[in-house]
Amino acid sequence: MADVSERAPSAQEMRTRAAAFVSGATRRGRLPLDYSVASLRVVDFLVEGLRRGGVEETRVGEVLLDLGAYVGEVLVRRAGATWIDFDADQRVYFGQPVGVRMPDGRVWNPLGTVRNRFAEGSSRESLRTFYLKLHGRTRGRRSAA
Repeated sequence: MADVSERAPSAQEMRTRAAAFVSGATRRGRLPLDYSVASLRVVDFLVEGLRRGGVEETRVGEVLLDLGAYVGEVLVRRAGATWIDFDADQRVYFGQPVGVRMPDGRVWNPLGTVRNRFAEGSSRESLRTFYLKLHGRTRGRRSAA
């Protein structure tokens, strides 16, 4: 698990963390973060901007955690997900302390997805695409291949 703070955040804290991030980021209309699916493109832009700035992940760990909280909160508000604390095995597998459970029972890792997007850059799928894939699964749709 990437160490972003002394204490790992809990699922109970994620909604508040996302709201605090949105409050700061939208002050004076700086960023259009309204928990919409379209706003995930803004998160992609922010992550890519951090990457291109050449900043090491250890220096932006808290920001990436905030962005992951925002992505997870979009899943909660728009796709009916629920924040959960990962058990010990899930923490090892996902490398994060919390994630979301979709209505279909599947567990996902928005914090890790943001970190992966930062590490891999634009070659990694967008966060909006991540949402659309997960949300589509809750409806039982299959994508045409």
